[in-house]
Amino acid sequence: MSDRLDDIYDDHILDHFESPYHKGHLPCPSCAHSERNPICGDQLTLELQIADGKVQQAFFDGKGCAISQAAASMLCEHVEGRAVEELRNMPAKQMLDILNVPLTPSRQKCGLLGFKVLKTMLYSLDEPPAEPAK
Repeated sequence: MSDRLDDIYDDHILDHFESPYHKGHLPCPSCAHSERNPICGDQLTLELQIADGKVQQAFFDGKGCAISQAAASMLCEHVEGRAVEELRNMPAKQMLDILNVPLTPSRQKCGLLGFKVLKTMLYSLDEPPAEPAK
């Protein structure tokens, strides 16, 4: 394995993959969303408990490569205590900075899967509930 590939799986990534932060489910999440990366098969569900406009707790569950799962763990740790509005404005580059490892463009999809789930979920909070089918 080249040095560049070794960097992808540095200790920080492996620590979060092997001992993830808040992997599992919230008993009563305020919101939840799931996504799947059709190219590699990574799957991720993110659940948030939101109160007073801030994320109180964040949990994830899923399966996939070390990058996608470690990134979800790091994301959960990062979002807790932050305002929903702040997270809506969070750029993808900030998520890549949190990972702190160089990723090829194809691996960026893995590293940003949780970020995509978070953004989709937060922006859907403003949508009115769907009308029940008649």
